[in-house]
Amino acid sequence: MGGLALLLLAACDTPPEGTTPENIAEYELAVASIGCELVGESDYLPVEFQAGLTREQSTAITSYMLSTGKAERLSEGGVKLTTGACA
Repeated sequence: MGGLALLLLAACDTPPEGTTPENIAEYELAVASIGCELVGESDYLPVEFQAGLTREQSTAITSYMLSTGKAERLSEGGVKLTTGACA
């Protein structure tokens, strides 16, 4: 059982399928440039444009950031990054 838990934990540190560590770095920079919060379409569009990501990639990275503790859900909806320039 311990090996399975370790394997699952390691999987959380792997970027989402279809993205690279560079995509994640660009995403983090883009999110920081809009104030570190993603709440609606008006936040996702500039992040996707700046980072060169599709909507699928940006939502996958957002989920990845939440699962790894690098982002938190906002009480009013949306997500706030808690790493890098947004820490």
